[in-house]
Amino acid sequence: MAVSAEAPRPDLDPHRFAIERFDGRGFSQAFVREGVGGVPLLLVHGWPETKRIWWRVVEPLVTAGFEVIAPDLRGFGDSDVGPDGYHDVPAHSRDLAALIEHLGHDRVILAGGDLGGPVVQDLARRVPGLARHVVLFNCPLPRRPDGDGGPRRTNDRSDALARSAAAIDYFVRQGTDADALAAELDTPERRRRYIATFYTSRFWAHPGAFDADAVAFHAEPFGDGVRLRAGFGAYESVFDPAARSERSLLAVNPDVRVVILYGPSDHVIPADFDRHAAEVFPDHVGPFLLRDCGHFVPWEAPGVLVSAIGAFCSDLLG
Repeated sequence: MAVSAEAPRPDLDPHRFAIERFDGRGFSQAFVREGVGGVPLLLVHGWPETKRIWWRVVEPLVTAGFEVIAPDLRGFGDSDVGPDGYHDVPAHSRDLAALIEHLGHDRVILAGGDLGGPVVQDLARRVPGLARHVVLFNCPLPRRPDGDGGPRRTNDRSDALARSAAAIDYFVRQGTDADALAAELDTPERRRRYIATFYTSRFWAHPGAFDADAVAFHAEPFGDGVRLRAGFGAYESVFDPAARSERSLLAVNPDVRVVILYGPSDHVIPADFDRHAAEVFPDHVGPFLLRDCGHFVPWEAPGVLVSAIGAFCSDLLG
């Protein structure tokens, strides 16, 4: 069933919020900004997502007192691809630092999952003092101490290849064979069908979390072949140093206060995400496991996410 063009559900309306643009980094970055004057809250989507993944939480967060800023990362949704060809975590992080400065903020709350998780982690360290609080869920994490005090990677090449082929095949293909994969996905319909599997048959989400209309809504922006190919850049940067604009700053961070949420129905993020995140961020609240929720927390558990952010940031809402 296709999304109705005449009277879409509010959460499936691509024009629900006004889209603004920022051109300060050499490309046009699209973003939604609602509740101007509230406590600034930057919402960073992952892959395969766009700013639309936040559609169910924007208005409740504005009502709670936040200025909600939800961008499309370079190469996603309504944003252009990066002019320098990079689409890795540091490139996204620097884009968002420039956007925040452009909007006149020197301190913000950062929230993200999936790719957005590493981006906000990097941003919190790249711009010291920027992050007032951090909200993390279902995302890759940096090194943590092992039993001997040394580092152990949980999202590098060796770990990716060791995990279940059913869960990680897309990761390796997008990271090592991106051009061939993009060539196979040679029509908008094939590209959207590929993206739809991440909301359905790959079991990232809790069963039933996305009906056919919702899947179509989130897959629709990925019909553009140039943007889809650019989005593979984050995966390529894991395997190929040439795909990295610079070194990522992901690391254990005791200097930010983090609330940790985890949708355990997720079949792609490691099952010990909650424990791992608690070690990476010693100053944390939670972890909180979300019943009947998987990878796409803002869509699958919007009420819980809104209440968690509101409670966690109550000291800032005043």
